[in-house]
Amino acid sequence: MYKPTEKEIKELKEKHGQIFKLTVEDKCCILKAPDRKTLGYAGTSGAKNPLKFNEVILTQCFVAGDTEIRDDDSYFLGAGKQIQNIIEVRESSLEKL
Repeated sequence: MYKPTEKEIKELKEKHGQIFKLTVEDKCCILKAPDRKTLGYAGTSGAKNPLKFNEVILTQCFVAGDTEIRDDDSYFLGAGKQIQNIIEVRESSLEKL
């Protein structure tokens, strides 16, 4: 299992900003937060094939770790349960003036 060091985590944060550790059974990887371009592509791809959304996010946001999570179907499907959690959406409001 991939185990990132504190130094590696610090370097990845400096390079990618917010990062996440995703663990699926005995495998682990680090993902960066998706940008608008990645989310747009994932949304378009996922419209026809829901699994494609997760595949795009996992592929484009993968920065380090066990590649089995993105390449092996059983790990990929397990990771899919958490993919939505790396998408940060801030609260907003709309007021008619």
